[in-house]
Amino acid sequence: MAVDTSISLWDATAAEDIYDNPLDGDVTCDVAIVGGGYTGLSTALHGAEKGLNCHVLEAETIGYGGSGRNVGYVNAGLWLPPQDVRAKLGEARGSRLIEIMGDAPAYVFDLIEKHQMRCEANRNGTIHAAHAPKGYEDLARRAEEWQRLGAPVELLDAQTAAKKIGTDRFHGGLLDRRAGTINPMGYVRGLARAALAAGATISTGVTARALTRAGGLWKVQTNRGTVTAKHVVLGTNAYTDDLWPGLKQTYTMIHFFQLSTEPLGDAAAHILPGKQGLWDTAPVMFGLRRDDFGRLIIGSMGALHGGTSGLSRRWASRQLRRMFPELGTVAFENAWHGQIAMTSDHLFRVHRLADNLYTPIGYNGRGITTGTIFGKAMADLMTGADEATLPVPVTDVEPVSARTLKTGFYHTAFAANQMLKSLI
Repeated sequence: MAVDTSISLWDATAAEDIYDNPLDGDVTCDVAIVGGGYTGLSTALHGAEKGLNCHVLEAETIGYGGSGRNVGYVNAGLWLPPQDVRAKLGEARGSRLIEIMGDAPAYVFDLIEKHQMRCEANRNGTIHAAHAPKGYEDLARRAEEWQRLGAPVELLDAQTAAKKIGTDRFHGGLLDRRAGTINPMGYVRGLARAALAAGATISTGVTARALTRAGGLWKVQTNRGTVTAKHVVLGTNAYTDDLWPGLKQTYTMIHFFQLSTEPLGDAAAHILPGKQGLWDTAPVMFGLRRDDFGRLIIGSMGALHGGTSGLSRRWASRQLRRMFPELGTVAFENAWHGQIAMTSDHLFRVHRLADNLYTPIGYNGRGITTGTIFGKAMADLMTGADEATLPVPVTDVEPVSARTLKTGFYHTAFAANQMLKSLI
């Protein structure tokens, strides 16, 4: 029997071709980009379109990190409600970020259309579902502000939400028509194809081991040669290692796991019939969607335990039975988890680590839109834009207090949540 070596369902089913190309020897470019995910490839695409010689260095394969392991939601806005973003950043900067991220799904879908990326794009919105009455109150507050800003969002009562979701387990929801779903691996590979066509270079299987600076240029020392560049962008987000000391201490790393069923056909056609992606307001977030082949993809915060035959599978089976008892017993084909970089205030970061060395980081689970937009912003910066035009202010690197302890706590708490909800 063949062993499935795919990193996720999305890796196994993406229509876009895999791209692998090693680096062999020393090279020189305008911009060296570490990380072959959304941020790195968006930087390369937009930079190459502006005439920059961009070279992406990926330690594994394209999309190996969070870009190939996430849920595939093209969400509008931030984790926080708009009014809270303004409270944290001020009226001017907060309003600008809200506008940028509100428009971000349209930008992503336009890129997909422009480059004909084969990534199962569905522009039918997402549903933020209320797990409890208190969750519905939070959604009502969000809806009121988004509607004031002119966004096409609709607050759903429990009955309307039940029709759109296929279960009466939720107390309502917030439908955001700006958003949608994709195969995230298909999208990141599509970005790679578009960047290559624009003139960028991508090298895979290349681990960046050290950064040094001399004569106004950066040298990225790798396991396969040295890349010399004027600018460097670190696009590693939740998969940041020790290349730049202290950088991975600036966020709390959590996991998000998912399992996908076999294609269910007509038996699941009533579940999310509009094919919106769903997540809920619970403190330990739950997610559910359907792909273009009729599979249900279900997940939550935490690491995967036991693959398709252990604790996480029991959790997933129990959740589906609670919401959709009419499905009966379903089989799971694939299981995986990815990493999320959470900041203490749920705001994104851009750090200037040194002259001509930047990193956008701390996407808080919003990597598809944020990586794309921040990659474009990096390309603008490398071609003369002022730092003031970045989506968020440049901030200093600040370690998260007791990061290791917090990461361990979340890991244990999320595992306990899986255990509890696999029983009740």
